[in-house]
Amino acid sequence: MTNIATVDVVAADLDAIAQAKGRVAVVIGAEGRLSPAARRLNRLTRGAVKRLVESDTFTGAAAGDVLTIGWPQGMQAEALDILVLDRRASDDALRKAGASVGKGLIGKDLLLLPGTLRDTADLVEAMVLRAYDYTAQKTAEAKQPGTITVQASDPDALRAAVAPRLSVAEGVFFTRDLVSAPANVLTTTEFARQLKDMEALGLKVEVLEEDALASLGMGALLAVGQGSDSPSKVVVMEWQGGGDEAPLALIGKGVVFDTGGISLKPAAGMEDMTMDMGGAGTVAGAMKALALRKAKANVVGLVGLVENMPSGNAMRPGDVITSMKGDTIEVTNTDAEGRLVLCDVMWYAQDRFEPAGMIDLATLTGAIIIGLGHHNAGVFSNDDGLCNALTKAAGAVGEGTWRMPLGDAYAKQLKSRIADVNNVGGRPAGSITAAEFLHRFVKDGTPWCHIDIAGVASVKAETTFAPAGATGWGVRTLDQLVQSSFEGKKA
Repeated sequence: MTNIATVDVVAADLDAIAQAKGRVAVVIGAEGRLSPAARRLNRLTRGAVKRLVESDTFTGAAAGDVLTIGWPQGMQAEALDILVLDRRASDDALRKAGASVGKGLIGKDLLLLPGTLRDTADLVEAMVLRAYDYTAQKTAEAKQPGTITVQASDPDALRAAVAPRLSVAEGVFFTRDLVSAPANVLTTTEFARQLKDMEALGLKVEVLEEDALASLGMGALLAVGQGSDSPSKVVVMEWQGGGDEAPLALIGKGVVFDTGGISLKPAAGMEDMTMDMGGAGTVAGAMKALALRKAKANVVGLVGLVENMPSGNAMRPGDVITSMKGDTIEVTNTDAEGRLVLCDVMWYAQDRFEPAGMIDLATLTGAIIIGLGHHNAGVFSNDDGLCNALTKAAGAVGEGTWRMPLGDAYAKQLKSRIADVNNVGGRPAGSITAAEFLHRFVKDGTPWCHIDIAGVASVKAETTFAPAGATGWGVRTLDQLVQSSFEGKKA
């Protein structure tokens, strides 16, 4: 797994600044007042810091901007970063500054001098999240993120604030690694093996093989994978950190590669379909984060792992398959396969765990990208309370969401002449009809959210917290939701 940066919180020591190597970062508010650390830097650099602060460059800078002095004299560091942040800086400014510095931490150490900044933990978290580079498939020796040494007035308090964020960052990096891995490396078997390894963290992990899935009646999920040599699996990860209360269930679509099946996708861009297991990757990362920080809640993560391939044994357009629920499904398009995987896993989760709430995540539709672009995930829900808590959690960690509608009119687009339901509802409202298909497999009384992450799981341009490629979107949202709505709640 790609390593996160090491964070070392120490007591303030102005004498150590001159000897720091790599990069040094100091926080200075927009008014230009210098902290004791900034004054020491100014003396070391023979007034360079004060000259910068008094310049038009500084006065014209926005909150969260980072201004850099290269190879500052009087110091061993190769760069001095001035972070323009007021003591009570906004979340956006902290993320902006932290990510800007984090990009330069691959192979570099950093000394951070936050002064009286109120939310230093948020700043450090942004640095850690952005210091990521997927190099697992390269032969050159990979450079790792360096050590972030933070001088703090109260080291114990800052360590306590940073520790859970580092656990969540490990979950984010795990998700990014999974989503970035090519399909010949991350097969269904390898994916399940990596999840099974998380038993070392205290999770209970069970891998259901094809014979067990057939006995359970998961005909929809098995139909998707029947054209592939890679065996279909369902992996169940249980975290029992609470009391006797019903768990929150997290469900992930894990199509390790999606050719579209017999309804073959165009060749251009098909290589990106290694990321079609992004929902399962997000669930895996969230479960790792919860286990690492010892969350005081009961959460179960279930992922359906399949590969959608064309072959002599593949599911065909026009086939009728039977779900675990018992509903028959006419398959009009074999490229609408993710919903077939999810519907069986969702039904199984409700049957086995009777969850307090259920959230599924999937790179489900291209239609959601047309509607929302790459800035927001689409959220669909039958329960205002769970949905509002989820979107609030996403907002708190800076991950974009937008609630989309559901309704009988959309569900009617899925009407089949020969079966209980069709797996597609035509081009209009494609992301909504996909959600309505899943809605059919939600039991009465189960609060449920469906999150279509097709536009945010992996992107072509860098985001605030990640370079181009896999983002790890959703791990922090799910962790925040568990913190705010499920931890410490007893039955």
